[in-house]
Amino acid sequence: MTASGGAAGLFIVVEGPEGAGKSTLVRWLAARLVRDGREVVAVREPGGTPVAEAARRVALKFPHEMAPVAELFLILAARGDLVHQVIRPALEAGHVVVADRFDLSTMAYQVAGGGLPGEDVARATRLATGGLVPDVTLVLDVPVEVGRQRQRLAGKAQDRFERRDDAFHGRVVEAYRNAAGPGIVHVDATQSRKAVQQAAWREVTVATALSTRGVS
Repeated sequence: MTASGGAAGLFIVVEGPEGAGKSTLVRWLAARLVRDGREVVAVREPGGTPVAEAARRVALKFPHEMAPVAELFLILAARGDLVHQVIRPALEAGHVVVADRFDLSTMAYQVAGGGLPGEDVARATRLATGGLVPDVTLVLDVPVEVGRQRQRLAGKAQDRFERRDDAFHGRVVEAYRNAAGPGIVHVDATQSRKAVQQAAWREVTVATALSTRGVS
């Protein structure tokens, strides 16, 4: 985990577009890691602290139009407080943190989807997180129409992001599909739930072994 000061904690993030199955996988991974004897903290974005939950309500439920940059700073305010109050302390204590979304969501939604300048957003994100980078980012890839259909079948009430048009979500999906870098792993989320869990667990097992190796 970057900028962790050498702690033995492990930071796992699950990313992907709407209907990819992120929340389901986060719950499964957290439970599986607990069964393996790990101390686990599961978080979602935006949210997880009183400040972050307040920002979440505005970002997701506000009934009026919002400037893209205002949306960005709500998300980053929530993330900054979550990192400071929850994620860093857990990692420094040697726990595993499993997050439903992190910085890659901002690049997909606010940059690719909303058109904000990527370089400026990346700098603002680093400021909000203090440079914290996940050890593993599992990107669940799923086409827009598949994600939409899953949400309809689940009867899920739509938030501000989910109500946006297919063109917006197409840009988000493409950004996720093209995401690359250290620790980023793609999983085909059109597979069965069991297949997705198995693919994710293979990656987490490798990362966990590497993390444990650093414990004296």
